[in-house]
Amino acid sequence: MAELDPDLLLRAYSVGVFPMANSRETDDVFWVEPKKRGILPLDRFHLSRSLAKTLRSGRFTTTADAAFGDVVAMCAEPTPTRPDTWINPQIEIAYGELHQRGYAHSIETWEDGRLVGGLYGVRLGAAFFGESMFSRATDASKVALAHLVARLRVGGFRLLDCQFQTSHLASLGAIEIGRADYVVLLDEALGLGSAVSAAGALAAGSADFFALDRAVPGEEPATTVAGPVSACRIVQLLGQTSQ
Repeated sequence: MAELDPDLLLRAYSVGVFPMANSRETDDVFWVEPKKRGILPLDRFHLSRSLAKTLRSGRFTTTADAAFGDVVAMCAEPTPTRPDTWINPQIEIAYGELHQRGYAHSIETWEDGRLVGGLYGVRLGAAFFGESMFSRATDASKVALAHLVARLRVGGFRLLDCQFQTSHLASLGAIEIGRADYVVLLDEALGLGSAVSAAGALAAGSADFFALDRAVPGEEPATTVAGPVSACRIVQLLGQTSQ
């Protein structure tokens, strides 16, 4: 089995392409460039009253990059509604290396010290490419996504790529756009033309994934792992422009 090259992964993201596998058990991956792309405009996240109430309740604690490997592994687990996954071991290893290099990040949702939800994705320039999310408790993945959107807003990101539109994402504000429109948004988020290298895009248009942690009074600046951010702060940030 040939390893999935992390450098190739970054180049692929810089032109709007990402990998998938046919199943958890297959050795190979294939490259995907959807004709219709799901994105979540960062100023259009739908913060419902029920989700705001859940965030304020203190039921969940949310962190960033505290358990990246666990999040990817749980995203790859079968569920009653999804018996198989597109995340095979090759993909899991490659994104783990991207995380070690600082290009891939996770958001974790905890309940009573147990990991019950989360998501992970890739950061390139001012774009964040959401890869997968999971939930083992009601609203756990929604809470993770709310924290991600707030983090991206504060950090100066311009694009949250959801890859494919779903009814779940649509209820939170995601929309679907054509390939040509997506490429324009991607190039703007990278700050360069689509032909530039991924490394150059990161250097020229990098946003700050950990700006939110430094923006919270009394918290130390984050480097690799971000501690819990006040849920009330998240509600305040999302409520400023949510529709």
